[in-house]
Amino acid sequence: MELGHVVVLAGGLSYEREVSLRSGRRVADALRARDVPVELRDADATLLDTLADDPPDVVFPVLHGAAGEDGSLRDILELVGVPYVGARPDACRVAWDKPTAKAVVRRAGLRTPESVALPKEIFHDLGAASVLDRILGRLGLPLFVKPTRGGSALGASVVREAADLSAAMVGCFAYGDTALIERHVTGTEIAVSVIERDGVPEALPAVEIIAPAQLYDYTARYDAGDTEFVTPARLSPDAAERATDAAVTAHRALGLRDISRTDLIVDASGEVYFLEVNVAPGMTETSLLPRAVSAANLDLGAVCQDLLESRAG
Repeated sequence: MELGHVVVLAGGLSYEREVSLRSGRRVADALRARDVPVELRDADATLLDTLADDPPDVVFPVLHGAAGEDGSLRDILELVGVPYVGARPDACRVAWDKPTAKAVVRRAGLRTPESVALPKEIFHDLGAASVLDRILGRLGLPLFVKPTRGGSALGASVVREAADLSAAMVGCFAYGDTALIERHVTGTEIAVSVIERDGVPEALPAVEIIAPAQLYDYTARYDAGDTEFVTPARLSPDAAERATDAAVTAHRALGLRDISRTDLIVDASGEVYFLEVNVAPGMTETSLLPRAVSAANLDLGAVCQDLLESRAG
């Protein structure tokens, strides 16, 4: 179908607003380069009236953070009957909650680092020192601490010394009420993006991430030049195949649709570990999915246009 009116949704009010705006502008520009009529809209108080007064053929959400990835905005789009690219609300809610997503993909046969998820109240009610001692006794060091819900590595940190765990928890709780504490797997950090063609999920080339201080945090993600990327990732053929299979398995097991990005670690033996999945991957000039699209000799605008056309009407 010919696209006559496309809305790219970006912005919102999450911690990741600025990244979302950058993603939205890039998607809009890529589509305009293909002569697709695009309106870039913020998710604000005028959105519902705008969608009602001038319904688009289809919406491309590139909202990061809670409203864009926890299913709530997609519930609204379904409520007003506007088609959109990406996972449906129920699947978003499962993927957004990292411990739940880990449990689902584990049942599907994927490896994922051993972890515990603990709300802030546990530390208050049971005593932080006692709880942290039990975590260290069970998981050992090093650890990776991050909010159970959230993106862009906000509130995330690597803990290599027991004395640093308390500060890592405080930093994590600044961005969420529940912390996911994982055994930190050392290895090659990669991201594998999945796009659907005719409803069939296909993995793009894996992007290897070489971040400063071995932490792919917010600054490393979005400040050009801070992180080195290698595409395709420097993996053995067997490990590359397992990573591809893991991303497609996660996409299917979580019930995702159209587009996703799975973050993985490949250890020295070639074992692949699932970390998390993103239902609204970043589209900025430093983001991973556009790098994978380029490595696959695809055009970002063409990929976005195909996804829009598959959902329009």
